[in-house]
Amino acid sequence: MSQFHLIAPSGYCINQSAAQCGVTRLINAGHQVNNQQVITRRSQRFAGVESERLADINDLATLRGKNQIVLAVRGGYGASRLLDAIDWQALAARQQQDPLLICGHSDFTAIQMGLLTKGVITFSGPMLAGNFGAETLNDFTLHHFWQALRSEHFTLEWPGDGPECRAEGTLWGGNLAMLTSLIGTPWMPEISNGILVLEDINEHPFRVERMLLQLLYAGILPRQSAIVLGSFTGSAPNDYDAGYDLQTMYAYLRSRLDIPMISGLDFGHEQRTVTLPLGAKAQLVHSGRSTTLTLSGHPTITE
Repeated sequence: MSQFHLIAPSGYCINQSAAQCGVTRLINAGHQVNNQQVITRRSQRFAGVESERLADINDLATLRGKNQIVLAVRGGYGASRLLDAIDWQALAARQQQDPLLICGHSDFTAIQMGLLTKGVITFSGPMLAGNFGAETLNDFTLHHFWQALRSEHFTLEWPGDGPECRAEGTLWGGNLAMLTSLIGTPWMPEISNGILVLEDINEHPFRVERMLLQLLYAGILPRQSAIVLGSFTGSAPNDYDAGYDLQTMYAYLRSRLDIPMISGLDFGHEQRTVTLPLGAKAQLVHSGRSTTLTLSGHPTITE
């Protein structure tokens, strides 16, 4: 049995039934789910007023107990408002002993990157409403969630697309729009020779390209060992694009990069998603049509 501690630092959970379904599923699986009151909080489009959402994060510094899984209810928008008031030092100090296993994605990427600047590894993976509360809980997603949280060393394999390569470094990244929004701020990790993993939702291929070019022009992409692209849900082209789609955009980006860019990882806003420890040690190997990503050095559930 694990203890889940819910947080809601971003948008109001519009799908209350999904969130409650997620809670029920976790409890039925033998887990304890704490802090459930955050699910119903609302202030305008946000999951509560600023002070409530901020407390969700800052209170983690005093959350005690081993094997505490901190799970974001949903994404949306709101985390960016909190960044300058989060007690990053206190959270980093808390993680030195029996580290919290902090998981979420989407808007939560902003907080995850802020934590990474302090050396705190978090997990980019499922959230309560969208994943655990889905109409059908995805077995692939569930397997990879527990694999990441229980295994000190694990390997992902998928039929990636891109040039043959070998790379290693710190795994980091998450949601592309949130990462781009952090450029020039204190919450953008300064990582060199890393493996940058990216995903997004409801962004047209030209917007994805524009954000990737911003990372390129800011000098962030050239400093990496490799880029891994996850899913870009809701990025279908239209008639005006006349053949310009994600794949042609990828080809263009590869022509501008001196580092390998591997696509096709099941990671992001889809129901089928892996869980990635952001800040872990990573080894990427792409040979032909097979890609492996081996991860280690992240906190895990202990006996």
